[in-house]
Amino acid sequence: MIKNKLNVVVMIPAFNEEQTIGTVVKGIPRDCADSVKVLVIDDGSKDQTVALAKKAGADKVFSHKTNLGLGITFKDGITEALKMGADIIVNIDADGQFNSNDIPRLIQPIIDNRADMVTCSRFKDKKLTPKMPKIKIFGNRFFAELLNVFLNKKFYDTQCGFRAYSKEAAMRLTLFGRFTYTQEVFIDLARKRFRIMEIPLKVIGERNGKSRVVKNVFSYGLKVMLIIIRSARDYEPFKFFGFPGFMMFCLGTFSSIILFIRWLIVSRVNPYMIIVYGNVFLIIVGLLLMILGLIADMMDRNRQLQEEILYYEKKRELGV
Repeated sequence: MIKNKLNVVVMIPAFNEEQTIGTVVKGIPRDCADSVKVLVIDDGSKDQTVALAKKAGADKVFSHKTNLGLGITFKDGITEALKMGADIIVNIDADGQFNSNDIPRLIQPIIDNRADMVTCSRFKDKKLTPKMPKIKIFGNRFFAELLNVFLNKKFYDTQCGFRAYSKEAAMRLTLFGRFTYTQEVFIDLARKRFRIMEIPLKVIGERNGKSRVVKNVFSYGLKVMLIIIRSARDYEPFKFFGFPGFMMFCLGTFSSIILFIRWLIVSRVNPYMIIVYGNVFLIIVGLLLMILGLIADMMDRNRQLQEEILYYEKKRELGV
């Protein structure tokens, strides 16, 4: 049941998508809420993307002067959508690979207060797995499993950009990535205990447009891995620094005890002096990492306080 005065903003990040942007904008269903507005975030396109988006009926087009990357484009889109009074924000790609008629299915769990973020899943239902190169399917599933271990959750598709966000979830987002945003959003919202739901949907596997994030599979994989490592550092700093430090300290200490017992028995350390130096290195570095973990943990508390201040500042600016 759609409640009254529900404002949905569908944002479409776009970079050189003149072939598909008009069709995507026109295809957005305008009857799935009390108010549905289309926001196109142009990331410095050099073709007719902006003109065709306006001609197709986009309610607002926000443009970057130069290409800044999908991560920044997404963040700017969230900001602009909130300024437009969005209660729910839907993100859909400009290349036409997603079916805009699925938008009502994405927003319904948020309307029913069963989820704070709803994402399209290409792999949850094996029958709906799109035609993609095997290396891309493997990469998607690998990073999903990696995030599952980090978040202690069970997700099937953490790379898909077809998603819906509640206003509260959107206002709580804190993102830093320039290259992409999909994994960072999962980590950020899951760590803040927002409810994330996956809905299996049928999509087109290959993109029709030009603004591809995955131009090189291996480069993409390295960049995503870096995002996950940075997130682990930011959200679990004590474990990130402290656990390796503790293991190094224990290894150095245990090995030193063994050598000390040997010294008591035979009264010499040779020919194991190099191990002694190694143990000293392990103990010192281990202690330093554990201290660094404690300091990083204190900084993490400051980060949480700063995010809380930022959240209330956003509410003040939006008048909510």
